[in-house]
Parts: sequence; structure tokens; C-alpha cells
Amino acid sequence: MTRLEQLRKFLEDDPGDPFNIYALALEYQKTDHSIALRLFKQLVLEHPDYLATYYHLGKLYQSLEQKDNAIKVFNAGVEKARAQRNSKGLQELQNALQEVLFD
Repeated sequence: MTRLEQLRKFLEDDPGDPFNIYALALEYQKTDHSIALRLFKQLVLEHPDYLATYYHLGKLYQSLEQKDNAIKVFNAGVEKARAQRNSKGLQELQNALQEVLFD
């Protein structure tokens, strides 16, 4: 069984666990950006407090040269990190935002 097959099975077995969607999105990011994008967007809609999504979705937009979308996602992530009082996540998202703003 491939890694993708394993991750799909985990998601099938427990579709309510945001980590299963997140892990699958990260794996697809290596091979199919459109599927990864769809999964990250699903995470933002269904699990808006899953902070790691914002970093990776923003980075994906950045790699696809969609700077405006990356900025929006990073800004949303910064606000979530502040609300969660997650200083490490906040710092990572602020750094990513600065990088895309000055790129």
C-alpha cells in the first residue's frame, strides 16, 4: 500500500479528524497541486482553527505565484494564531507573510 493509499484510508476511516485531511493535502502537494489546494481549502472551511493549514495553503499559493491569495491566507492565519495565543505559529505566519510581501 502506497503512502497516498494509506492516507486516503485514514481519511475514509475518520473523516472528522482534520489531521487526516492535512496529511493527505501535504502528500498531494508533492504531486498534484490542484488536489492539495482543494484539501487545504476544505480544511479552512471545515476546521478553521487548524492553524497549520494557513501556513501550508499560503506557501502553496506562493509557489503557484498567487501572491494575493497567499497574503490573504497568511493574514487570516496570523489572526487565528493571535486568537489562539500561539506564539510559535504566529511567528511562522508573520515571517511567511513578510517573505511574500517583500518577494
